[in-house]
Amino acid sequence: MLKRISAQFAHDDVKAGGAAERTMGLRRTFMLWLAANMVVTTLLTGTLFVPGVSYGTAVLMIVLGTLVGVTVLALVGNMGTRTGMPTMVLTRGSFGARGGKFPAVLNLAVLMGWSWIQALLAGITVNYAVESFTGFSSVALFTVLCQGTVVLLALFGHRGIERIEPYLALVLVGLAAYVLFRVFSQFSLADLGGIPVDPSLGFTPAIAFDVVVATAISWTVLSADFNRNAKGQRTGILGTVGGYTSSTVLSMTLGATAISYAILSGGTVAVFDPTLLVENFGFAAALVVFLSVMATNTLVVYGMVMSYLNLNPRSGFLAPALVLGGISIVGALWQGILDRFLDFLFLIGTFFVPVFAIMLADYFILRRGRYLAEDLLKGRDGAYWFSGGFNPAAWAAYIVGAGLAFYWTQISPLSLGATLPVFFLTFALYLAISFVLSRRSATAGQPEPREAPRREPV
Repeated sequence: MLKRISAQFAHDDVKAGGAAERTMGLRRTFMLWLAANMVVTTLLTGTLFVPGVSYGTAVLMIVLGTLVGVTVLALVGNMGTRTGMPTMVLTRGSFGARGGKFPAVLNLAVLMGWSWIQALLAGITVNYAVESFTGFSSVALFTVLCQGTVVLLALFGHRGIERIEPYLALVLVGLAAYVLFRVFSQFSLADLGGIPVDPSLGFTPAIAFDVVVATAISWTVLSADFNRNAKGQRTGILGTVGGYTSSTVLSMTLGATAISYAILSGGTVAVFDPTLLVENFGFAAALVVFLSVMATNTLVVYGMVMSYLNLNPRSGFLAPALVLGGISIVGALWQGILDRFLDFLFLIGTFFVPVFAIMLADYFILRRGRYLAEDLLKGRDGAYWFSGGFNPAAWAAYIVGAGLAFYWTQISPLSLGATLPVFFLTFALYLAISFVLSRRSATAGQPEPREAPRREPV
């Protein structure tokens, strides 16, 4: 009986799959990334911008930040399509067979935090809607029910996710259109643009831009996990860029529009509060929040399992999914995490912006777009052992990049934001250190790591 039930669930692993596993065409890839960021956290992030900046400036920063961020997202996803490997396994190519486990541990913690935040927001929203109709209230109960549903969906693996995400995406877009229709049937763009800016909030266009880019970085940790199942490089890149850009611009703009609507209506104005949506837009908004969490947290729980499998490749899929899913349900009951959301988002940037800068520099510049996929899962006998399992160049560049990211976000914030300066400085520093070390290795007569033959889906 248990074997038959288990057989219905996924048996995904971190090994490069064959052609049969590459099931995501352009439509499915687009829909998956469309549903991914049509989520309550992204929507509520948009509520942070107005009236710190004007409505028009907020929308402009959302568009520009998304276009910059999705470039990194799509390129890391393309690495997954080429190699068939998930994101955290790919870090071994640049950080080393042992060094690549550090980003995986960080990623596991970050994704767990995301799951808690989003499940709690869904629970708060559903509770508010139910209480409005029935008088019954239990945030904890509805949070557990929401995240429990997510864990069940995640157990079906990437194939199950591919099937359900397109339908959730269509429903979310339809409901978002309804909310926007409600707003613009009462107020014009000029009304929204005329809301006075409040400088005392300390929110500048550069900070807004940085937050939008950081949101894309937070999704990049999952990009190769899913895009390794794309049928080809063109499919993966176009689907990712189109889907993620559409969902982020629509979702964050919806948040900025919702807070502007609340200001103009004279109602309750509360940033990063999902009850703002239900209070102003009714049951449809509650449904948006609930379905968005179902769509997104399913991807997040799946990503947690992939990170764990990078640490323990011999483990099966089901047991880690159940354990990590259980932790995500219990942890979502901690309501204090919502007070630290922006700090959490910038913390992701601190840890992962340098990681992706190094990964892209290593793969596309130093390795010329080629990894030995089978060696990424090997240890001492593989091509990515470097020095004791660690790549000194990557770790030197990472320590400097992460240090600068922390300093420029937490101690002395840059007026132009920290994400892009940290990315480009780490990118350049890694290339420079690698060049110096390779020259020394050549002088000493030490062999360079083997280079993979060019065998990639197109």
